[in-house]
Amino acid sequence: MFGVTILGNNSALPAYDRHPTAQVVTLHEQLFLIDCGEGTQVQLARYKVKRGRINHIFISHLHGDHYFGLIGLITSMGLLGREQDLHIYGPAPLKAIIDLQLEVAATTLPFTLHFHAIEGSGLLVDHPKYSVTCFATQHRIPCYGFIIREKKKPRKILKEAAIQHGIPAVYYERLKNGDDYETRDGQIIKNEWVTFANTPGRSYAYSADTIYDPQLADITKDVTLLYHETTYLQDQSDRAAARFHSTTLQAASIARDACVKRLLIGHFSSKYEELSPFLTEACSLFPDTELALEGTTYLIL
Repeated sequence: MFGVTILGNNSALPAYDRHPTAQVVTLHEQLFLIDCGEGTQVQLARYKVKRGRINHIFISHLHGDHYFGLIGLITSMGLLGREQDLHIYGPAPLKAIIDLQLEVAATTLPFTLHFHAIEGSGLLVDHPKYSVTCFATQHRIPCYGFIIREKKKPRKILKEAAIQHGIPAVYYERLKNGDDYETRDGQIIKNEWVTFANTPGRSYAYSADTIYDPQLADITKDVTLLYHETTYLQDQSDRAAARFHSTTLQAASIARDACVKRLLIGHFSSKYEELSPFLTEACSLFPDTELALEGTTYLIL
């Protein structure tokens, strides 16, 4: 499974039973937490997300609605007896904040906390089955988005054909990489005889808080699912620009220009109780748009 579960979809202030930003990405057996606004651990319990399976937490920037729930989650993990390592990725000043909060409470964690400072765009996690990269967005303070990409071998095995040609199973990984097979008597078994093209790896881009920035279309080009903030409706474009946020049509134009498969919009201003106008506006420009609704899991297909 590859999907994103929305825990919080609001902007700075909790309102209308909407909570500050947080979401969990599930990729096979891995859980990634992206941002951790106030109330995140309550939302994890509410939607029955197993916090013990979260080993990587990514914090986009140091506005409170994106990280004020972090220290509570960390200490709760300790109180629940967590033992496995926890990796946190965020702007460099976040480490001093976490250290101070743990120090003044005389808290000793029963697990190792690894802090990885984000100081520029680049690769954060490189795993055989996935990668996580970050990119800068244009906000009032340093802010980063994240792209999680599924890794796949370029070819898949036609098992019956491979067996028929006498190819040992220990060679299958090389076949998946596109290699031909040479028999003991020097005969070449062409790769395309025993494999077929794999489907492309899927991807999820979390764009974080940002003013309208056309360069994001290049950065998120062809991702399977793009999350882009839409703090305001289009008639508030001047306010959005003044506060370094985006509107519905601006997010939709990024999705269109990036040729993404689907767009997910969130980070709604507390001035709005009704969210349907956000969907109507965004869909007018990019029809494959959905609202990021709390408690909903959006599959990345």
